[in-house]
Amino acid sequence: MLIFSPSTLSAISHVVNVASFISVSTQNQSSLSPKSTPSLTPKPTPTQTSTPTLAQASNTDKCGPGQPRDKKKWPFACDSIWNMPIGSGAQYVDAYIGSKKVGFDIDWFITTKASDPAVPIYMPGSWGEGRCTGTTPQQQAQWHPPAGRPLNVPYNLIIPDAITSGGIFSTPNSSSAFLKPDGRTLVNFNVTARCLPGGPLYGSWFGESDIYGDGIRGGHGGSAMSSIGGSIRKGELLNNQPIRHALKIDLWGEWLHYNPSSPTPGFRWPAALADAGAPNQYKGSNPALVMGSLLAIPPNVTEQSLGLTTKTGKKIFKAMQDYGAYVVDDSGWDYNYLCIEQSAQVEYETTTGRSIDKDTAFQADFAKIIGAVKVVNNNGWETIGGGGTPRQPLAPPIGN
Repeated sequence: MLIFSPSTLSAISHVVNVASFISVSTQNQSSLSPKSTPSLTPKPTPTQTSTPTLAQASNTDKCGPGQPRDKKKWPFACDSIWNMPIGSGAQYVDAYIGSKKVGFDIDWFITTKASDPAVPIYMPGSWGEGRCTGTTPQQQAQWHPPAGRPLNVPYNLIIPDAITSGGIFSTPNSSSAFLKPDGRTLVNFNVTARCLPGGPLYGSWFGESDIYGDGIRGGHGGSAMSSIGGSIRKGELLNNQPIRHALKIDLWGEWLHYNPSSPTPGFRWPAALADAGAPNQYKGSNPALVMGSLLAIPPNVTEQSLGLTTKTGKKIFKAMQDYGAYVVDDSGWDYNYLCIEQSAQVEYETTTGRSIDKDTAFQADFAKIIGAVKVVNNNGWETIGGGGTPRQPLAPPIGN
């Protein structure tokens, strides 16, 4: 995915990478075999069809103390990458990120009911304006039948089209996850749009995942990582509680590294791929900074040493020190983007009376934060967050 705009901070563009990777699973993905074959010609990928029991998907042996959590507000397994804190064994290396400003990359999380109308899902008619046009079937349906099935969608749901006329350039990525009426299956899309109440849904299908599972895969096209894992949720920027999960961030490809001789060129676990245009987009010289890299602030850095002044800045600092932030997409220009659920973005702007790009005090804080982050270079499926003693208690079990 590319997010870019010289005129607005909501503009997002992306070369659809769904053909490179589709993970179709309603089970925990305990191990990954990353493979990337960027192409606009879809290719079939193996389908995982087994569905675990609730006990398998939410192993409370790996959970921490506390009141059971709401899966819709705090999803995925206790040992998911999104819920695991940074560990005492984390090995920090320099990140070399030159962009200092920050905006929001908006994700959509929609809970559906069996009574919601079942609507067809078509491929977007365009990357730019006109996404809600045409009736092209989902390309992946020829290999993965669930991709071609109608989906229950709330009648009044609107996910806006892109705008590329009238002096406005807004091409939101709109990664989305629809929680099916069964209460556990997430259907993931990229380039999502729904322009009319009751109308069809448009988007590029990125497979199914389990809200009780590891939460790694989803609709962020530059990495095939989760549509909702790591998203800032409603209340998290404004309440008095710390953010208790890892974040997601989009960085400019100018800082991302691409090594064509690597077995995973332009990405590392837990990402499954890099942007289709990575050989030309990624120009960074730091081999540690690629899609899927976990960024975090070392323990010797403090709010006071950075001189942070805003509540929002301090909350982001704390989350990035305790849990980190995964690189999931290319911002496409000299900007960073924190991923946030649409409801949280509306809440922030309604409550503060300004968009994040107009919040000059927070922008100043974030410039200091991004200058302090490092890459956790030993993050891996056996040492999530670097291993060792976690900086924070593990997440409590899901209670619903």
